[in-house]
Amino acid sequence: MSDKLRNAYEQLGLPRLIIIVFLLVLFAVAVIMRMDLAILIKDSITRIGMNGILVLAMLPTLACGVGLNFGLPVGVIAGIVGAVTSMNWGLKGFAGFFTAMVIAIPLAVIAGYLYAMLLERVQGQEMMVGTYVGFSVVSGMCMFWLLAPYRNPAMIFALGGKGLRTTITLDRTFGKVLNDFLGFSVFDIYIPTGLLLFMGIFFVLIALFFKSKAGLAMRTVGSNPMYARSSGINVQRMRTMGVILSTVLAAIGILVYSQSYGFVQLYTAPLTAAFPAVASVLIGGASLRKATIGHAIIGTVLFHTLLTIALPVTQTVLQGADISEIARTIMSNGMIIYALTRAERR
Repeated sequence: MSDKLRNAYEQLGLPRLIIIVFLLVLFAVAVIMRMDLAILIKDSITRIGMNGILVLAMLPTLACGVGLNFGLPVGVIAGIVGAVTSMNWGLKGFAGFFTAMVIAIPLAVIAGYLYAMLLERVQGQEMMVGTYVGFSVVSGMCMFWLLAPYRNPAMIFALGGKGLRTTITLDRTFGKVLNDFLGFSVFDIYIPTGLLLFMGIFFVLIALFFKSKAGLAMRTVGSNPMYARSSGINVQRMRTMGVILSTVLAAIGILVYSQSYGFVQLYTAPLTAAFPAVASVLIGGASLRKATIGHAIIGTVLFHTLLTIALPVTQTVLQGADISEIARTIMSNGMIIYALTRAERR
């Protein structure tokens, strides 16, 4: 029995064990303060589903040796373009959501290829360059949102009749289309079945991809480029494939996130989209040399459950003090910093 516990501890790791204990403490405090646990659990499940694919987008770049994809906003922007284009055409429900995907995926493939070509020229500095690329793309697209030829009155600024609004609601198009699909309640806890199924499908597809010939070649390139090259594997092609796949997943992930959130956020909103995903996959146990589907799942559950639970519990304990935004900033950025410091220690 002791050997099994020791093996379980070694696989889980001290950082994840600490976070799990902290989560249990927060749940205990919520019970003591007589908070509605059903709402906390429901919000946690929803947040896990809406962020899962964005976290999954980190795995291809880690597998192919590019590192953490801090250029995730490149794919996010492609997804947002697909969303606003679908909304401009007035498409609703699943038709609007899947049309946005059909538009976003080719854009993400093109953007991912160009992004991969850039990273090939800066090998060894991919994460730093990716951060600047993401920031640059988001800033450059601010001009596009103002000049884009969209004319749907629900999307553009009322004054002047030009430029997309900072935040566009999805309640009349494809908002919560996945969340409401086959949803049901258990003990007053709403289960967004469609959202979880959609996320699960992509986790399964990526798991199957990593077991395929191309996926194994990609992992070989990430773990030992010299051996991969001597085995006849095209290293540059595998790295390019990993970046493109990550960018496509980011585009799909932001569509899932937006439909669940109920809004599309433009301009500088996607600026830090990569950081929660990076923190999640690192907290889940991934490293720059090894990342698995399990790491993405564990990291998504731990990181986003903690963020969802910690804020309302903290605000309830400190009654009369509105520090929700301060606490959110401290906890989210604190966990990101902690995750990044663990990146090289595994």
